Amino acid sequence: MDGVGTISMARAFYKQGEGLTSALTKHYSLDQLVEFYSSPESENAWYSVGIADKDHEKLDAVLSKIDATRIDKICIDVANGYSTGFSDFLKKTREKFPDKTIMAGNVVTGEMTEELILCGADIVKVGIGPGSVCTTRKMTGVGYPQLSATIECADAAHGLGGFVCADGGCTVPGDVAKAFGAGADFVMLGGMLAGHDQAETEIITENGEQFAVFYGMSSDTAMEQHSGGVAEYRASEGKTVKVPYRGDINDRTMQDILGGLRSACTYVGARQLKELSKRTTFIMVGQQINNVFGQS
Repeated sequence: MDGVGTISMARAFYKQGEGLTSALTKHYSLDQLVEFYSSPESENAWYSVGIADKDHEKLDAVLSKIDATRIDKICIDVANGYSTGFSDFLKKTREKFPDKTIMAGNVVTGEMTEELILCGADIVKVGIGPGSVCTTRKMTGVGYPQLSATIECADAAHGLGGFVCADGGCTVPGDVAKAFGAGADFVMLGGMLAGHDQAETEIITENGEQFAVFYGMSSDTAMEQHSGGVAEYRASEGKTVKVPYRGDINDRTMQDILGGLRSACTYVGARQLKELSKRTTFIMVGQQINNVFGQS
């Protein structure tokens, strides 16, 4: 995402260490990518691509100008992973890059998780509609509760020796702990990281307070910036918001997230993060059944 998957964020995570990694937005120029991937700070960064020809022409161009081993992680990122074309593209990417780690998505069901792993994905990205600036569920009626999706997709992936990345829906450090508890091997954050210096986005001042602009990649803002506007045949599935300016990502935010995870592990008796799912039990504490057709 713009405002989150930035080179500045990747550099901050590299300095922070502790398994942090960043998936770069697709919209950096060739020169910017070559410069970044020529530095050691790119070690933990994912190179993000869609399934358009221009995305892969750029990737080939970057690889031709650097030591190709510098890019060892590729994230194939689309909003809807439920298509034959996406599966076929994943197969071709695996054949082309047999030694690179590939993450692909997004999907929300165990069956499609298994399909993507069999097509060559090492990690399946899970989530349709849970993001704070995503309006897919409102605009299309399509989506899946993120906790349920993570549990079901993790079970399917682990049965085949694969992994899952829970993408979206986290608003506080406790949500990150719950995602790992649900079986996620990676957790992808957007809104929780927006608004920091590393977001590389516009900072505005209103009534003496500072805010950063944050938007979904299917929003009017993103499509106007990168595609010349929303295509006539579709609607925007994202929104643009202002989030409070939060300063440097390493001042407090990462300490809160990582500290929350460590404390969660101590509460449930997990000595390592990978044990968290084995020590976690989810309990439904309340359920309300609504008659959508009204009272008889």
